[in-house]
Amino acid sequence: MAALGLVAGTASASAAPLGPIAKLDVDRYLGVWNQVAAIPQPFNIDCLRNTQARYTLIDPNNIKVENTCTKFTGQRSGITGNARVNDQRTKAQLHVSFPGVPFQSSKSGPTNYIVTYIAPDFSWALVGSPERLSGFVLKRDKQVSSAQWRQIKNVIVSRGYNLNLFITTPIDGAYPNVTPLALVR
Repeated sequence: MAALGLVAGTASASAAPLGPIAKLDVDRYLGVWNQVAAIPQPFNIDCLRNTQARYTLIDPNNIKVENTCTKFTGQRSGITGNARVNDQRTKAQLHVSFPGVPFQSSKSGPTNYIVTYIAPDFSWALVGSPERLSGFVLKRDKQVSSAQWRQIKNVIVSRGYNLNLFITTPIDGAYPNVTPLALVR
Protein backbone atom coordinates (compact mmCIF):
# COMPACT_ATOMS: atom_id res chain seq x y z
CA MET A 1 0.00 0.00 0.00
CA ALA A 2 1.81 2.93 -1.30
CA ALA A 3 2.13 6.22 0.47
CA LEU A 4 0.48 9.19 -1.15
CA GLY A 5 2.82 11.13 -3.42
CA LEU A 6 2.24 14.34 -5.30
CA VAL A 7 2.32 14.35 -9.06
CA ALA A 8 0.80 17.35 -10.83
CA GLY A 9 -1.67 16.94 -13.62
CA THR A 10 -2.94 13.42 -12.97
CA ALA A 11 -6.62 14.33 -12.95
CA SER A 12 -8.67 17.35 -13.80
CA ALA A 13 -9.83 19.57 -10.98
CA SER A 14 -13.45 18.75 -11.74
CA ALA A 15 -13.02 14.97 -11.76
CA ALA A 16 -14.96 13.04 -9.14
CA PRO A 17 -12.80 11.31 -6.52
CA LEU A 18 -11.56 7.83 -7.35
CA GLY A 19 -14.24 5.31 -6.41
CA PRO A 20 -13.70 2.08 -4.45
CA ILE A 21 -14.85 -1.40 -5.42
CA ALA A 22 -18.17 -2.44 -3.87
CA LYS A 23 -16.65 -4.77 -1.25
CA LEU A 24 -13.05 -5.86 -0.63
CA ASP A 25 -12.46 -9.36 0.70
CA VAL A 26 -9.56 -8.35 2.93
CA ASP A 27 -8.48 -11.95 3.62
CA ARG A 28 -8.05 -12.61 -0.12
CA TYR A 29 -6.22 -9.28 -0.55
CA LEU A 30 -3.56 -10.16 2.03
CA GLY A 31 -0.22 -11.56 0.90
CA VAL A 32 2.40 -10.48 -1.62
CA TRP A 33 1.72 -8.22 -4.60
CA ASN A 34 4.19 -7.22 -7.33
CA GLN A 35 4.04 -3.67 -8.66
CA VAL A 36 3.96 -4.01 -12.45
CA ALA A 37 3.19 -0.37 -13.29
CA ALA A 38 2.69 2.91 -11.45
CA ILE A 39 2.62 6.67 -11.60
CA PRO A 40 6.17 7.55 -10.42
CA GLN A 41 6.27 8.86 -6.87
CA PRO A 42 8.97 10.87 -5.06
CA PHE A 43 9.09 8.44 -2.13
CA ASN A 44 10.24 5.50 -4.25
CA ILE A 45 12.30 7.26 -6.91
CA ASP A 46 15.37 5.21 -5.92
CA CYS A 47 13.53 1.93 -6.56
CA LEU A 48 14.82 0.45 -9.80
CA ARG A 49 13.01 -2.91 -9.94
CA ASN A 50 11.30 -5.74 -8.04
CA THR A 51 8.89 -3.51 -6.11
CA GLN A 52 6.61 -5.55 -3.86
CA ALA A 53 4.06 -5.06 -1.11
CA ARG A 54 3.27 -7.65 1.55
CA TYR A 55 0.03 -7.20 3.50
CA THR A 56 -0.55 -9.02 6.80
CA LEU A 57 -3.67 -8.70 8.95
CA ILE A 58 -3.11 -7.14 12.38
CA ASP A 59 -6.77 -6.87 13.39
CA PRO A 60 -10.09 -6.21 11.59
CA ASN A 61 -9.19 -2.54 11.07
CA ASN A 62 -5.41 -2.61 10.54
CA ILE A 63 -3.08 -4.25 8.05
CA LYS A 64 0.70 -4.40 8.31
CA VAL A 65 2.29 -3.01 5.13
CA GLU A 66 5.80 -4.05 4.08
CA ASN A 67 7.00 -2.36 0.88
CA THR A 68 10.32 -3.50 -0.65
CA CYS A 69 12.29 -2.89 -3.83
CA THR A 70 15.73 -3.22 -5.39
CA LYS A 71 17.54 0.12 -5.53
CA PHE A 72 19.89 1.39 -8.24
CA THR A 73 22.79 0.17 -6.08
CA GLY A 74 21.44 -3.39 -6.23
CA GLN A 75 20.58 -3.36 -2.52
CA ARG A 76 17.12 -4.23 -1.24
CA SER A 77 15.26 -1.41 0.46
CA GLY A 78 12.09 -1.46 2.49
CA ILE A 79 9.68 0.33 4.78
CA THR A 80 7.01 -1.01 7.13
CA GLY A 81 3.79 0.80 7.87
CA ASN A 82 0.10 0.41 8.61
CA ALA A 83 -3.09 0.53 6.57
CA ARG A 84 -6.21 1.41 8.54
CA VAL A 85 -9.62 0.67 7.07
CA ASN A 86 -11.53 3.98 6.81
CA ASP A 87 -14.68 2.62 5.18
CA GLN A 88 -16.33 -0.28 7.00
CA ARG A 89 -18.92 -0.73 4.24
CA THR A 90 -16.50 -1.45 1.36
CA LYS A 91 -13.25 -2.05 3.30
CA ALA A 92 -11.62 -0.72 0.10
CA GLN A 93 -10.71 2.77 1.37
CA LEU A 94 -7.76 2.97 3.73
CA HIS A 95 -5.33 5.37 5.35
CA VAL A 96 -1.76 4.16 4.82
CA SER A 97 0.91 5.49 7.16
CA PHE A 98 4.65 5.02 7.56
CA PRO A 99 6.60 6.10 10.67
CA GLY A 100 8.86 9.05 10.00
CA VAL A 101 7.32 9.92 6.63
CA PRO A 102 6.14 13.55 6.59
CA PHE A 103 2.34 13.87 6.66
CA GLN A 104 2.03 10.07 6.94
CA SER A 105 3.28 9.17 10.39
CA SER A 106 -0.15 9.01 12.07
CA LYS A 107 -2.06 5.72 11.86
CA SER A 108 -5.30 7.69 11.63
CA GLY A 109 -6.08 10.07 8.82
CA PRO A 110 -7.93 10.64 5.59
CA THR A 111 -8.20 7.97 2.93
CA ASN A 112 -5.11 7.90 0.72
CA TYR A 113 -5.37 4.34 -0.68
CA ILE A 114 -8.40 3.11 -2.60
CA VAL A 115 -8.81 -0.30 -4.18
CA THR A 116 -10.65 0.85 -7.30
CA TYR A 117 -10.43 -2.44 -9.23
CA ILE A 118 -9.67 -6.04 -8.41
CA ALA A 119 -9.79 -8.92 -10.86
CA PRO A 120 -12.45 -11.52 -10.00
CA ASP A 121 -9.69 -14.08 -9.29
CA PHE A 122 -7.65 -11.53 -7.26
CA SER A 123 -4.78 -11.86 -9.75
CA TRP A 124 -4.32 -8.10 -10.13
CA ALA A 125 -5.58 -4.82 -8.70
CA LEU A 126 -5.54 -1.09 -9.40
CA VAL A 127 -5.15 1.14 -6.36
CA GLY A 128 -4.67 4.87 -5.95
CA SER A 129 -5.39 8.04 -4.06
CA PRO A 130 -8.78 9.82 -4.17
CA GLU A 131 -7.38 12.61 -6.37
CA ARG A 132 -5.53 10.14 -8.66
CA LEU A 133 -2.20 11.64 -7.59
CA SER A 134 -0.93 8.10 -7.20
CA GLY A 135 -1.79 4.92 -9.02
CA PHE A 136 -0.36 1.41 -8.74
CA VAL A 137 -1.01 -1.74 -10.74
CA LEU A 138 -0.40 -4.71 -8.45
CA LYS A 139 -0.22 -8.30 -9.60
CA ARG A 140 0.14 -11.59 -7.74
CA ASP A 141 2.59 -13.08 -10.22
CA LYS A 142 5.32 -11.28 -12.13
CA GLN A 143 4.33 -12.05 -15.71
CA VAL A 144 1.90 -9.89 -17.68
CA SER A 145 0.56 -11.12 -21.01
CA SER A 146 -0.37 -8.81 -23.89
CA ALA A 147 -4.05 -9.48 -23.18
CA GLN A 148 -3.55 -8.58 -19.49
CA TRP A 149 -1.75 -5.33 -20.42
CA ARG A 150 -4.71 -4.39 -22.65
CA GLN A 151 -7.15 -5.11 -19.81
CA ILE A 152 -5.01 -3.17 -17.31
CA LYS A 153 -4.83 -0.15 -19.62
CA ASN A 154 -8.60 -0.23 -20.23
CA VAL A 155 -9.30 -0.33 -16.48
CA ILE A 156 -6.87 2.54 -15.79
CA VAL A 157 -8.63 4.74 -18.35
CA SER A 158 -12.10 3.66 -17.14
CA ARG A 159 -11.18 4.83 -13.63
CA GLY A 160 -10.40 8.35 -14.88
CA TYR A 161 -6.61 8.15 -14.91
CA ASN A 162 -4.34 9.59 -17.58
CA LEU A 163 -2.70 6.44 -19.00
CA ASN A 164 0.31 8.47 -20.15
CA LEU A 165 1.41 8.97 -16.53
CA PHE A 166 1.91 5.26 -15.79
CA ILE A 167 5.21 3.47 -16.43
CA THR A 168 6.07 -0.20 -16.08
CA THR A 169 8.09 -1.38 -13.09
CA PRO A 170 10.94 -3.71 -14.12
CA ILE A 171 10.86 -7.16 -12.52
CA ASP A 172 13.73 -9.65 -12.73
CA GLY A 173 12.69 -12.62 -14.84
CA ALA A 174 9.60 -10.86 -16.22
CA TYR A 175 10.52 -7.67 -18.08
CA PRO A 176 13.71 -5.62 -17.69
CA ASN A 177 12.80 -2.09 -18.84
CA VAL A 178 10.89 0.97 -17.74
CA THR A 179 8.37 1.68 -20.48
CA PRO A 180 5.51 4.17 -20.67
CA LEU A 181 2.44 1.99 -20.19
CA ALA A 182 0.68 3.65 -23.12
CA LEU A 183 3.37 2.16 -25.41
CA VAL A 184 3.15 -1.40 -24.05
CA ARG A 185 1.50 -3.86 -26.43
